[in-house]
Amino acid sequence: MDIEEIIENFQFLDDWDDRYKYLIELGGALPDFPEEEQTAANKVQGCVSQVWVTSEKSSGTDPVLSFKGASDAHIVSGLVAITIAIFSDKKASDILATDERQIFDSIDLSEHITPQRSNGLRSLVERIKTHATDALN
Repeated sequence: MDIEEIIENFQFLDDWDDRYKYLIELGGALPDFPEEEQTAANKVQGCVSQVWVTSEKSSGTDPVLSFKGASDAHIVSGLVAITIAIFSDKKASDILATDERQIFDSIDLSEHITPQRSNGLRSLVERIKTHATDALN
């Protein structure tokens, strides 16, 4: 699912209970994340829940990165799904130029998740942008 479709679905749902249910659905739709990739090297630090993310990159000076991720918590899995929808299958330079806060604000996400989840979400975005930076070097 692409981020535009996710934003549209969020805007269709008025009630935050329904939005939380949708977040859980998004997380449930993530592809399976292999247990052997649930390692310390792939773990996102700064999250209260356990979150893992990996990337694959194409060749070239500005490679396209594809991300996979998972969490052991339902709502956090939904946040992982949204973040992957924002950044996956994009050029590294575009990932670094993306203002994810604008997207999160467009669905009122920042105002409706706990401070701990907000910190974890920031850590996840930082990790993804680090993958993009590394891909350009």
